[in-house]
Amino acid sequence: MRYCTRCVMPETKPDLYLDEEGVCNACRSYENRKQVDWDARRQELLDLVERYRNTSGSNWDCIVPVSGGKDSTFQVVRMLQLGLNPLCVTATTCDLTEIGRKNIENLKNLGVDYIEFSANPVIRRKLNRIGLTQVGDISWPEHVAIFTVPVRAAVQYQVPLIIWGENSQNEYGGPAAASENNILDRQWLEEFGGLLGLRVSDLVGLEGIEKRHLIPYRYPSDEELRRVGVTGLFLGYYLPWDGLSNALLAQAHGFTTWHKPTEGSMVNYENLDNYQTAIHEYFKFLKFGFGRATDHACLHIRRGRITREDALEIVRKHEGKFPWSYLGKPLEEILAPLEISLDEFIKICDRFTNKRLFKTDANGRLIKDKDGNLIKRYYDNP
Repeated sequence: MRYCTRCVMPETKPDLYLDEEGVCNACRSYENRKQVDWDARRQELLDLVERYRNTSGSNWDCIVPVSGGKDSTFQVVRMLQLGLNPLCVTATTCDLTEIGRKNIENLKNLGVDYIEFSANPVIRRKLNRIGLTQVGDISWPEHVAIFTVPVRAAVQYQVPLIIWGENSQNEYGGPAAASENNILDRQWLEEFGGLLGLRVSDLVGLEGIEKRHLIPYRYPSDEELRRVGVTGLFLGYYLPWDGLSNALLAQAHGFTTWHKPTEGSMVNYENLDNYQTAIHEYFKFLKFGFGRATDHACLHIRRGRITREDALEIVRKHEGKFPWSYLGKPLEEILAPLEISLDEFIKICDRFTNKRLFKTDANGRLIKDKDGNLIKRYYDNP
Protein backbone atom coordinates (compact mmCIF):
# COMPACT_ATOMS: atom_id res chain seq x y z
CA MET A 1 0.00 0.00 0.00
CA ARG A 2 1.38 3.39 -1.01
CA TYR A 3 0.89 6.66 0.84
CA CYS A 4 1.03 10.24 -0.37
CA THR A 5 4.57 11.52 0.20
CA ARG A 6 3.29 14.89 1.34
CA CYS A 7 0.36 13.94 3.61
CA VAL A 8 -0.53 10.54 5.13
CA MET A 9 -3.45 9.52 2.91
CA PRO A 10 -3.18 5.96 1.49
CA GLU A 11 -3.90 5.05 -2.12
CA THR A 12 -6.77 2.84 -0.90
CA LYS A 13 -8.97 5.92 -0.52
CA PRO A 14 -11.64 5.86 -3.24
CA ASP A 15 -11.05 8.46 -5.99
CA LEU A 16 -7.56 9.26 -4.69
CA TYR A 17 -4.76 9.55 -7.24
CA LEU A 18 -1.02 9.66 -6.61
CA ASP A 19 0.96 11.44 -9.31
CA GLU A 20 4.44 10.61 -10.59
CA GLU A 21 5.94 12.37 -7.55
CA GLY A 22 3.78 10.36 -5.16
CA VAL A 23 1.65 13.38 -4.21
CA CYS A 24 -2.12 12.90 -3.93
CA ASN A 25 -4.68 14.94 -5.82
CA ALA A 26 -6.06 16.40 -2.57
CA CYS A 27 -2.65 17.92 -1.80
CA ARG A 28 -2.40 19.17 -5.38
CA SER A 29 -5.86 20.67 -5.11
CA TYR A 30 -4.90 22.54 -1.95
CA GLU A 31 -1.65 23.63 -3.60
CA ASN A 32 -3.68 25.14 -6.44
CA ARG A 33 -5.52 27.35 -3.96
CA LYS A 34 -2.54 29.69 -4.12
CA GLN A 35 -3.51 30.47 -7.71
CA VAL A 36 -7.12 31.30 -6.83
CA ASP A 37 -8.19 34.92 -6.79
CA TRP A 38 -10.28 34.69 -3.62
CA ASP A 39 -11.39 38.34 -3.87
CA ALA A 40 -12.83 37.57 -7.29
CA ARG A 41 -14.47 34.40 -5.98
CA ARG A 42 -16.05 36.35 -3.10
CA GLN A 43 -17.37 38.95 -5.53
CA GLU A 44 -18.81 36.13 -7.63
CA LEU A 45 -20.60 34.87 -4.50
CA LEU A 46 -21.94 38.36 -3.74
CA ASP A 47 -23.23 38.68 -7.30
CA LEU A 48 -24.98 35.31 -7.05
CA VAL A 49 -26.52 36.24 -3.72
CA GLU A 50 -27.96 39.42 -5.17
CA ARG A 51 -29.36 37.52 -8.13
CA TYR A 52 -31.25 35.13 -5.85
CA ARG A 53 -32.14 37.54 -3.03
CA ASN A 54 -35.92 37.78 -2.57
CA THR A 55 -36.31 41.53 -2.60
CA SER A 56 -40.08 41.41 -2.03
CA GLY A 57 -39.70 39.61 1.31
CA SER A 58 -42.27 37.05 0.19
CA ASN A 59 -39.97 34.04 0.43
CA TRP A 60 -36.64 32.94 1.85
CA ASP A 61 -33.47 33.95 0.03
CA CYS A 62 -31.83 30.53 0.20
CA ILE A 63 -31.87 27.15 1.89
CA VAL A 64 -28.96 26.13 4.08
CA PRO A 65 -28.75 22.38 4.86
CA VAL A 66 -27.63 22.15 8.48
CA SER A 67 -26.78 19.53 11.09
CA GLY A 68 -25.90 21.97 13.87
CA GLY A 69 -22.23 21.10 13.40
CA LYS A 70 -19.36 23.57 13.11
CA ASP A 71 -19.52 23.79 9.30
CA SER A 72 -23.26 24.37 9.05
CA THR A 73 -23.04 26.91 11.90
CA PHE A 74 -20.31 28.66 9.89
CA GLN A 75 -22.51 28.61 6.76
CA VAL A 76 -25.43 30.18 8.62
CA VAL A 77 -23.24 32.88 10.19
CA ARG A 78 -21.85 33.81 6.77
CA MET A 79 -25.30 33.98 5.18
CA LEU A 80 -26.60 36.20 7.98
CA GLN A 81 -23.55 38.44 7.58
CA LEU A 82 -24.53 38.86 3.91
CA GLY A 83 -27.97 40.00 5.01
CA LEU A 84 -29.76 36.93 3.72
CA ASN A 85 -32.89 35.41 5.21
CA PRO A 86 -32.14 31.65 5.03
CA LEU A 87 -34.42 28.71 5.63
CA CYS A 88 -32.32 26.13 7.49
CA VAL A 89 -33.20 22.48 6.87
CA THR A 90 -32.04 19.49 8.89
CA ALA A 91 -32.42 15.89 7.76
CA THR A 92 -32.39 14.38 11.24
CA THR A 93 -29.43 12.20 12.11
CA CYS A 94 -29.90 8.51 12.95
CA ASP A 95 -29.11 8.56 16.68
CA LEU A 96 -28.94 12.17 17.85
CA THR A 97 -26.57 12.92 20.71
CA GLU A 98 -27.22 15.31 23.57
CA ILE A 99 -24.51 17.67 22.36
CA GLY A 100 -25.98 17.44 18.84
CA ARG A 101 -29.36 18.62 20.10
CA LYS A 102 -27.71 21.45 22.01
CA ASN A 103 -25.90 22.66 18.89
CA ILE A 104 -29.07 22.50 16.80
CA GLU A 105 -30.87 24.71 19.31
CA ASN A 106 -27.90 27.08 19.31
CA LEU A 107 -28.02 27.33 15.51
CA LYS A 108 -31.74 28.12 15.56
CA ASN A 109 -31.12 30.87 18.08
CA LEU A 110 -28.72 32.61 15.72
CA GLY A 111 -31.94 34.00 14.28
CA VAL A 112 -33.20 31.80 11.44
CA ASP A 113 -36.33 29.97 10.34
CA TYR A 114 -35.72 26.27 10.69
CA ILE A 115 -37.21 22.93 9.60
CA GLU A 116 -36.18 19.59 11.07
CA PHE A 117 -37.30 16.63 8.99
CA SER A 118 -37.54 13.36 10.92
CA ALA A 119 -37.85 10.30 8.71
CA ASN A 120 -39.95 7.31 9.80
CA PRO A 121 -37.77 5.82 12.59
CA VAL A 122 -39.00 2.26 12.00
CA ILE A 123 -37.93 2.43 8.36
CA ARG A 124 -34.74 4.28 9.28
CA ARG A 125 -33.62 1.49 11.60
CA LYS A 126 -34.21 -1.03 8.82
CA LEU A 127 -32.15 1.10 6.44
CA ASN A 128 -29.35 1.39 9.01
CA ARG A 129 -29.28 -2.39 9.30
CA ILE A 130 -29.40 -2.92 5.53
CA GLY A 131 -26.65 -0.35 5.01
CA LEU A 132 -24.44 -1.98 7.63
CA THR A 133 -24.93 -5.57 6.49
CA GLN A 134 -24.99 -5.04 2.69
CA VAL A 135 -22.47 -2.24 2.02
CA GLY A 136 -20.76 -1.85 5.39
CA ASP A 137 -22.13 1.62 6.15
CA ILE A 138 -24.56 2.07 9.03
CA SER A 139 -24.92 5.74 8.04
CA TRP A 140 -26.05 5.04 4.45
CA PRO A 141 -29.59 6.45 4.90
CA GLU A 142 -28.31 9.53 6.73
CA HIS A 143 -25.78 10.37 4.04
CA VAL A 144 -28.43 10.02 1.35
CA ALA A 145 -31.02 12.10 3.21
CA ILE A 146 -28.70 15.04 3.88
CA PHE A 147 -28.44 15.48 0.10
CA THR A 148 -32.10 14.79 -0.78
CA VAL A 149 -34.23 16.35 1.98
CA PRO A 150 -32.92 19.93 1.54
CA VAL A 151 -33.39 19.65 -2.23
CA ARG A 152 -36.96 18.40 -1.75
CA ALA A 153 -37.53 21.38 0.57
CA ALA A 154 -36.17 23.73 -2.10
CA VAL A 155 -38.71 22.35 -4.57
CA GLN A 156 -41.61 22.34 -2.10
CA TYR A 157 -41.01 25.91 -0.85
CA GLN A 158 -39.81 27.18 -4.24
CA VAL A 159 -36.48 28.47 -2.94
CA PRO A 160 -34.03 27.95 -5.82
CA LEU A 161 -30.68 28.66 -4.09
CA ILE A 162 -29.14 26.02 -1.79
CA ILE A 163 -25.91 26.86 0.07
CA TRP A 164 -23.90 23.70 0.71
CA GLY A 165 -20.57 23.68 2.56
CA GLU A 166 -17.38 22.03 1.33
CA ASN A 167 -16.88 19.99 -1.79
CA SER A 168 -15.43 16.82 -0.25
CA GLN A 169 -13.77 15.92 -3.54
CA ASN A 170 -11.74 19.12 -3.23
CA GLU A 171 -10.75 18.69 0.42
CA TYR A 172 -10.19 14.93 0.51
CA GLY A 173 -9.24 14.07 -3.04
CA GLY A 174 -11.20 13.04 -6.11
CA PRO A 175 -11.48 13.46 -9.87
CA ALA A 176 -10.25 16.84 -11.07
CA ALA A 177 -13.53 17.80 -12.73
CA ALA A 178 -15.45 17.06 -9.54
CA SER A 179 -12.99 18.91 -7.32
CA GLU A 180 -13.35 22.04 -9.46
CA ASN A 181 -17.13 21.85 -9.58
CA ASN A 182 -18.95 24.52 -7.59
CA ILE A 183 -22.44 23.01 -8.01
CA LEU A 184 -23.98 19.99 -6.25
CA ASP A 185 -26.50 18.30 -8.52
CA ARG A 186 -27.99 14.86 -9.09
CA GLN A 187 -24.86 13.67 -10.93
CA TRP A 188 -22.61 14.67 -7.99
CA LEU A 189 -24.92 12.88 -5.55
CA GLU A 190 -24.95 9.67 -7.56
CA GLU A 191 -21.17 9.65 -8.00
CA PHE A 192 -19.87 11.05 -4.70
CA GLY A 193 -22.82 11.20 -2.30
CA GLY A 194 -22.09 7.94 -0.51
CA LEU A 195 -24.52 5.58 -2.25
CA LEU A 196 -21.79 2.87 -2.39
CA GLY A 197 -23.54 1.10 -5.24
CA LEU A 198 -26.78 0.70 -3.28
CA ARG A 199 -29.52 2.60 -5.06
CA VAL A 200 -32.66 3.77 -3.30
CA SER A 201 -34.76 1.74 -5.74
CA ASP A 202 -32.89 -1.41 -4.65
CA LEU A 203 -34.45 -1.15 -1.19
CA VAL A 204 -38.02 -1.82 -2.26
CA GLY A 205 -39.04 -5.28 -1.04
CA LEU A 206 -36.28 -5.58 1.56
CA GLU A 207 -37.56 -6.08 5.13
CA GLY A 208 -41.05 -5.04 4.07
CA ILE A 209 -39.94 -1.66 2.72
CA GLU A 210 -42.26 -0.17 0.10
CA LYS A 211 -41.73 2.64 -2.40
CA ARG A 212 -43.86 4.98 -0.28
CA HIS A 213 -41.44 4.55 2.63
CA LEU A 214 -38.55 5.97 0.62
CA ILE A 215 -39.89 9.41 -0.31
CA PRO A 216 -37.29 11.29 1.84
CA TYR A 217 -34.43 9.44 0.17
CA ARG A 218 -35.40 10.16 -3.43
CA TYR A 219 -34.03 13.15 -5.31
CA PRO A 220 -36.69 15.36 -6.95
CA SER A 221 -37.30 14.80 -10.64
CA ASP A 222 -35.43 16.84 -13.26
CA GLU A 223 -38.75 18.44 -14.20
CA GLU A 224 -39.34 19.61 -10.60
CA LEU A 225 -35.80 20.98 -10.35
CA ARG A 226 -36.17 22.89 -13.64
CA ARG A 227 -39.55 24.30 -12.62
CA VAL A 228 -38.09 25.90 -9.49
CA GLY A 229 -34.64 26.49 -10.97
CA VAL A 230 -32.87 24.79 -8.07
CA THR A 231 -29.14 25.52 -7.89
CA GLY A 232 -26.91 24.07 -5.19
CA LEU A 233 -23.60 25.84 -4.60
CA PHE A 234 -20.56 24.77 -2.58
CA LEU A 235 -19.64 27.69 -0.30
CA GLY A 236 -16.13 26.21 -0.14
CA TYR A 237 -15.64 27.15 -3.80
CA TYR A 238 -16.12 30.84 -3.06
CA LEU A 239 -14.46 31.09 0.37
CA PRO A 240 -11.20 29.36 1.42
CA TRP A 241 -12.55 26.41 3.41
CA ASP A 242 -10.90 25.35 6.67
CA GLY A 243 -12.55 23.14 9.28
CA LEU A 244 -10.56 24.53 12.21
CA SER A 245 -11.32 28.15 11.32
CA ASN A 246 -14.96 27.19 10.86
CA ALA A 247 -14.96 25.58 14.32
CA LEU A 248 -13.43 28.67 15.94
CA LEU A 249 -16.02 30.95 14.36
CA ALA A 250 -18.82 28.56 15.29
CA GLN A 251 -17.62 28.43 18.91
CA ALA A 252 -17.64 32.22 19.01
CA HIS A 253 -21.33 31.95 18.09
CA GLY A 254 -22.24 29.40 20.77
CA PHE A 255 -21.25 26.09 19.20
CA THR A 256 -20.31 23.44 21.80
CA THR A 257 -17.43 20.96 21.42
CA TRP A 258 -16.65 17.68 23.21
CA HIS A 259 -14.23 17.71 26.17
CA LYS A 260 -11.60 15.57 24.37
CA PRO A 261 -10.91 14.20 20.88
CA THR A 262 -13.78 11.99 19.81
CA GLU A 263 -13.07 8.28 19.39
CA GLY A 264 -11.03 7.61 16.25
CA SER A 265 -10.36 11.30 15.70
CA MET A 266 -7.68 13.82 16.65
CA VAL A 267 -10.09 16.74 17.20
CA ASN A 268 -13.02 17.51 19.48
CA TYR A 269 -15.14 19.72 17.22
CA GLU A 270 -16.46 17.35 14.54
CA ASN A 271 -18.97 14.49 14.20
CA LEU A 272 -20.69 15.33 17.48
CA ASP A 273 -24.32 14.74 16.50
CA ASN A 274 -24.64 10.99 15.89
CA TYR A 275 -23.79 8.12 18.25
CA GLN A 276 -23.41 5.82 15.22
CA THR A 277 -20.45 7.83 13.88
CA ALA A 278 -17.83 5.57 15.48
CA ILE A 279 -19.27 2.57 13.64
CA HIS A 280 -19.33 4.45 10.32
CA GLU A 281 -15.72 5.57 10.72
CA TYR A 282 -14.54 2.15 11.93
CA PHE A 283 -15.84 0.49 8.79
CA LYS A 284 -13.92 2.98 6.67
CA PHE A 285 -10.82 1.83 8.55
CA LEU A 286 -11.68 -1.84 7.97
CA LYS A 287 -12.22 -1.35 4.23
CA PHE A 288 -9.49 1.15 3.37
CA GLY A 289 -7.00 1.15 6.25
CA PHE A 290 -7.55 4.73 7.35
CA GLY A 291 -10.09 6.73 9.35
CA ARG A 292 -11.01 10.19 10.52
CA ALA A 293 -7.72 10.88 12.25
CA THR A 294 -6.00 10.50 8.87
CA ASP A 295 -8.51 12.88 7.26
CA HIS A 296 -7.84 15.55 9.88
CA ALA A 297 -4.08 15.03 9.95
CA CYS A 298 -3.89 15.52 6.18
CA LEU A 299 -5.90 18.74 6.33
CA HIS A 300 -3.57 20.12 9.00
CA ILE A 301 -0.40 19.02 7.17
CA ARG A 302 -1.50 20.91 4.06
CA ARG A 303 -2.07 24.04 6.12
CA GLY A 304 1.35 23.80 7.77
CA ARG A 305 0.02 23.19 11.29
CA ILE A 306 1.67 19.80 11.87
CA THR A 307 4.48 17.87 10.24
CA ARG A 308 4.07 14.61 8.39
CA GLU A 309 6.04 12.87 11.16
CA ASP A 310 3.64 14.23 13.80
CA ALA A 311 0.71 13.07 11.68
CA LEU A 312 2.01 9.51 11.52
CA GLU A 313 2.30 9.40 15.30
CA ILE A 314 -1.19 10.87 15.76
CA VAL A 315 -2.75 8.37 13.36
CA ARG A 316 -1.13 5.41 15.14
CA LYS A 317 -2.40 6.70 18.49
CA HIS A 318 -5.99 7.55 17.63
CA GLU A 319 -7.10 5.51 14.67
CA GLY A 320 -8.63 2.09 14.17
CA LYS A 321 -9.70 1.25 17.71
CA PHE A 322 -12.68 -1.09 18.04
CA PRO A 323 -15.72 1.20 18.68
CA TRP A 324 -16.69 0.07 22.17
CA SER A 325 -18.38 3.44 22.79
CA TYR A 326 -18.90 6.89 21.30
CA LEU A 327 -19.40 10.15 23.20
CA GLY A 328 -20.08 8.14 26.34
CA LYS A 329 -22.66 5.73 24.90
CA PRO A 330 -21.74 1.99 24.92
CA LEU A 331 -21.69 0.12 21.61
CA GLU A 332 -24.31 -2.41 22.66
CA GLU A 333 -26.78 0.43 23.38
CA ILE A 334 -26.06 1.93 19.96
CA LEU A 335 -26.70 -1.43 18.27
CA ALA A 336 -29.81 -2.34 20.28
CA PRO A 337 -32.38 -0.40 18.14
CA LEU A 338 -31.05 -2.21 15.06
CA GLU A 339 -31.53 -5.60 16.79
CA ILE A 340 -27.90 -6.50 16.18
CA SER A 341 -25.96 -8.22 18.96
CA LEU A 342 -22.31 -7.55 19.72
CA ASP A 343 -21.32 -10.99 18.38
CA GLU A 344 -23.24 -10.37 15.15
CA PHE A 345 -21.60 -6.96 14.82
CA ILE A 346 -18.11 -8.42 15.15
CA LYS A 347 -18.90 -10.99 12.44
CA ILE A 348 -20.10 -8.18 10.15
CA CYS A 349 -16.90 -6.25 10.88
CA ASP A 350 -14.75 -9.26 9.96
CA ARG A 351 -16.70 -9.80 6.74
CA PHE A 352 -15.96 -6.27 5.52
CA THR A 353 -12.33 -6.19 6.66
CA ASN A 354 -9.74 -5.99 3.88
CA LYS A 355 -7.33 -8.71 5.00
CA ARG A 356 -4.58 -7.37 2.74
CA LEU A 357 -4.33 -4.35 5.07
CA PHE A 358 -4.27 -6.17 8.42
CA LYS A 359 -2.20 -8.98 9.94
CA THR A 360 -3.57 -12.51 9.89
CA ASP A 361 -2.39 -15.84 11.32
CA ALA A 362 -1.23 -18.88 9.34
CA ASN A 363 -4.86 -19.85 8.75
CA GLY A 364 -5.84 -16.44 7.41
CA ARG A 365 -7.71 -15.38 10.55
CA LEU A 366 -7.46 -11.75 11.61
CA ILE A 367 -5.12 -11.11 14.53
CA LYS A 368 -6.62 -8.92 17.26
CA ASP A 369 -5.26 -7.63 20.57
CA LYS A 370 -6.97 -8.04 23.94
CA ASP A 371 -9.26 -5.06 23.20
CA GLY A 372 -10.41 -6.44 19.86
CA ASN A 373 -8.24 -4.09 17.82
CA LEU A 374 -6.80 -5.19 14.49
CA ILE A 375 -3.10 -4.81 13.69
CA LYS A 376 -2.47 -2.77 10.57
CA ARG A 377 0.34 -3.92 8.28
CA TYR A 378 1.61 -0.58 7.01
CA TYR A 379 1.36 2.97 8.32
CA ASP A 380 3.64 4.55 5.73
CA ASN A 381 5.70 3.95 2.62
CA PRO A 382 8.63 1.56 3.16
